[in-house]
Amino acid sequence: MSSHAATTQVKANWGGGGVSPLGASYGKLYMWFFLVSDAFTFSGLLTAYGFMRHKYTDFWPNPGHVFHHFPFYEGSIPLAYVGLMTFILIMSSVTMVLAVEAGHRNKKNEVAKWMLLTIIGGLMFVGSQAWEWYNFISGTAEGAVRNILVDGVWQDKLIHGANLQYNEYGLPVFGDFFFFITGFHGFHVFSGVVINFIIYVNVVKGTYEKRGHYEMVEKVGLYWHFVDLVWVFVFTFFYLL
Repeated sequence: MSSHAATTQVKANWGGGGVSPLGASYGKLYMWFFLVSDAFTFSGLLTAYGFMRHKYTDFWPNPGHVFHHFPFYEGSIPLAYVGLMTFILIMSSVTMVLAVEAGHRNKKNEVAKWMLLTIIGGLMFVGSQAWEWYNFISGTAEGAVRNILVDGVWQDKLIHGANLQYNEYGLPVFGDFFFFITGFHGFHVFSGVVINFIIYVNVVKGTYEKRGHYEMVEKVGLYWHFVDLVWVFVFTFFYLL
């Protein structure tokens, strides 16, 4: 065989897909590529948070003193609400596992049921995060006196809550990281809910049953498990350490 013919044959084999690593489809491989790149982004954010927290250890707010609200309870329960949020998200990962498993057995109704529960869990998490943001932004009734920049002049002011310019609870950079990291993760969860809903509609319509497989459910399952795993790291680094 000539070198030209050999090159043509190699290109034909490559263009036809060749042998996929570990037997995974191209869709799963691209999903893994995306998740790895996204993991680098979250790693960078959490690393930056860690550096700043270490730099200002003596002035860094205690998350247990900041996130202590709980719906319909007037007292203080440190980190109980964010713990509940974590439980909800982990349980949604369990229902996603069950949806993928049902898909392997080609059980349309079971896949639809577990996908719906996953969507509900995701919506509950996003709603809970919105409630947590509201309390963080609103602050306490007492507030705290902080030195902030007003019309180009630094002044001591009574501050309630937090935003990107000031923070009742301590250093403004704490609020910056809170809004960016939890907001970025919340965007991922909301995006996952939207994608899961689209897949759920296709499941109900019988799209994947006609195809003879539920690989799309498995693909979105990879994304959903990634989002859950990232939250475990966010919860550990941001709230516990």
